[in-house]
Amino acid sequence: MGCLRPVMPPAFRVAEEAAPRRHRAREILTVALLGLAAVATAWATYQAAHWRSGQALAGNRSTAARVEASRAAAVANRQVQVDVATFVQWVDAYAGGDSKLADFYFHRFRAEFRPAVTAWIATKPLTNPKAPLTPFEMPQYTLAAQAEADGLDEKADQEARNSGDNVERADRYALAVVLFATALFFAGISARLENDRSREVVLAMGWVLFTGAAIWMATFPASF
Repeated sequence: MGCLRPVMPPAFRVAEEAAPRRHRAREILTVALLGLAAVATAWATYQAAHWRSGQALAGNRSTAARVEASRAAAVANRQVQVDVATFVQWVDAYAGGDSKLADFYFHRFRAEFRPAVTAWIATKPLTNPKAPLTPFEMPQYTLAAQAEADGLDEKADQEARNSGDNVERADRYALAVVLFATALFFAGISARLENDRSREVVLAMGWVLFTGAAIWMATFPASF
């Protein structure tokens, strides 16, 4: 008589055939997670470094704008002092009726100051109690240097805000690096576990962590 081979029930045959497929699927998922998490880690690391660099550049621009604003403000202050000094001399001559001396000082007003004095004179300050006390209160009195200083201060504030935003973005990408590295750890450790159930649980944790981190990172602004 020939040897009789045991006949396996259909359920056992299905399970025996499914095991290799399940193993291959797990291996594919492991390799895919390792590859994707590695790429995502590299991208997040690059973005974190890029935003850190942007933060430093924005900080430098803010500092430079502050310095230039200080210089422009100093020029504006000197111009105001000149305007005040010449106005005091002019107003004494004007109030005293010395038109020749008043004209002398008037023609030595700065070009920015003269329109304000002209507008102030039109209000008849000597007889009109409602007239502004000085031409410095007139809307015609403007200082280009002061406007430049104000603009530079605004630019410095904006660059400071940009610097802060870049720090926040870099920190977010740095946290994403940690999350992707953790997903890599789960993928790597799952291959070393002996129990199939433990492998699948750890691998699933890695995929959940990677997917959540990837979706979260997709909401970040990217810098190239």
